[in-house]
Amino acid sequence: MKKSICYWLALIIGLTILFGCDAKSNIIKLGVAGPLTGEQAKMGTDVFNGVTLAVEEWNSKGGVLGKKILIVARDDMAQEHQAQSVAKELAGEGVIGVVGHFNSGCTIPASVVYHDSNIPMITPSSTNPYVTDRNFANVFRVCGRDDQQGKVAAEFAVNTLKVKQVAILHDKTQYGQGLADEFKKHLGANAEVVYYGGFPKEELNFKPIITVVKEANPELWFFGGIYNQAGPMVVQAHEAGLNAVFMSGDGVIDPVFLKVAGPAANGSYLTFSRDPEAIPSAKSFLDKYHQRYGLHGPYSIYAYDAANIILSAIQAAGTTDGTKVAEQIRKTVYDGAIGKIQFDSKGDLASSYYIMWVVKDGKFVTVESK
Repeated sequence: MKKSICYWLALIIGLTILFGCDAKSNIIKLGVAGPLTGEQAKMGTDVFNGVTLAVEEWNSKGGVLGKKILIVARDDMAQEHQAQSVAKELAGEGVIGVVGHFNSGCTIPASVVYHDSNIPMITPSSTNPYVTDRNFANVFRVCGRDDQQGKVAAEFAVNTLKVKQVAILHDKTQYGQGLADEFKKHLGANAEVVYYGGFPKEELNFKPIITVVKEANPELWFFGGIYNQAGPMVVQAHEAGLNAVFMSGDGVIDPVFLKVAGPAANGSYLTFSRDPEAIPSAKSFLDKYHQRYGLHGPYSIYAYDAANIILSAIQAAGTTDGTKVAEQIRKTVYDGAIGKIQFDSKGDLASSYYIMWVVKDGKFVTVESK
């Protein structure tokens, strides 16, 4: 025990010498926040890996403003109350920017803390409109909005699939219910909603609700939520004989969904952005990511671009002052791995990019290549 205490004391002293008196002049801290444990840990890890690659590239070239970049990662466990605590911790750590959070339900409360602390933040994945509708000058996202993807999904359901009766389910989160509501709104009078309901985001037994949905006889059922529930839900629906088309959003387009759902996933429709494999500017990132971590996650590349945007803005502004960095982010057009990135007055992408994907033979493919 005494030896162990001495070891840790020596380590702390060593780190103090390394980062202590000169820490403020030698490093800058970039925050990363998302679910690093729990059912959605894969998504959080995808985000962290993308940021790590960006930071390593900057540090290999000397860092930013002559300072090395240190990543400060925090786990919000996809929980709203934890996200607020994480945001306060990152603010207390003196981070100069934050890539995160992953979930809209976490990003919304955490962004209030970052706003009050004048810390620029870019979420790679939170799509609820309220994230940016508050017009916080320091809040940005490099993904689209639920009112955009809900519209794309509804129009595809009505105009392409020609469905007339629809069931809508959601996980009662700001992301899941928000997307479900946008889908419902954009259906308008073009299709009848024969069932609408939600359940806790921790639920994994969907048999009772599937029975009710089946009795409503929809031609299509839509789910607003994440892959960890969509996988078992689709399997249980298949076992129950619910033969309606399954449709969902960007929270489901992950390899874990394919693995869990298996053959039952075939024919599922999902809204997401363009395939990065088809974007020339993404090749360098994808090559590095695949070599280092294996298959990229859906939001790895967005986290990579978010980190690069924050660091580029600091370099261009010549300061880590939050107000000036946010101003620089807003006025600059970036050549990102996902292509040209420009923000509007709210902090959203200047243009929408959602397309429809389908699961075919156990793989995600764009509808155009179906």
